[in-house]
Amino acid sequence: MDRGNTKQEILDAALELFSVQGFEATSIAQIAGAVGIRKASLYSHFESKQAILDALVQEVLEQYAEHSLFARADWEKDADSFPQAPDDAVQMIQGQIRYILHDPAISRARKMLVIEQFQNPELAKLQTKQNYTDVLGYFTGLIKCLIQKGVLAEDDPEIMAAQFCLPISVWINLCDREPERETEVMELVDKHIRQFFRVYPK
Repeated sequence: MDRGNTKQEILDAALELFSVQGFEATSIAQIAGAVGIRKASLYSHFESKQAILDALVQEVLEQYAEHSLFARADWEKDADSFPQAPDDAVQMIQGQIRYILHDPAISRARKMLVIEQFQNPELAKLQTKQNYTDVLGYFTGLIKCLIQKGVLAEDDPEIMAAQFCLPISVWINLCDREPERETEVMELVDKHIRQFFRVYPK
């Protein structure tokens, strides 16, 4: 088995296990068994379970920086590319939700952070950054942009952003627990975004 592929297989197996049962409850033997190798072979790739977690966190950060809508906004350069009408906003947000829910690595990493946020201070900070600070910051910037363009009425942009994005975060968490409700959630997101534009018309 190729050494590089084995290392990635270890990371993938660990992420799957951590996202279901947590870091502390997962043993090196379970990770090795999931990959189909011996513990001794696993230790030739990673010196400890903590080293596996550290590598996973780095991988999560790289994936997030590359793919997350909330990590890549540049309001001075990209303002014109962001939605200025309800239809466009619905399409953009629903697309991001589908990506968040269905990309295997992103979905598992998010679930791992939810489990570990009360036990690991580093992961607690990452959970807050990715699922609150960056999301609220992104939408605050978007709302400011739409106010400046005359699309939305002038009001407190941070409170408007919270009203816009935080219910969506709750619905994503609901889909994590009850994936069969995704269609219902997408309909709620559609209604929610359209109502937001009706509540704050210019």
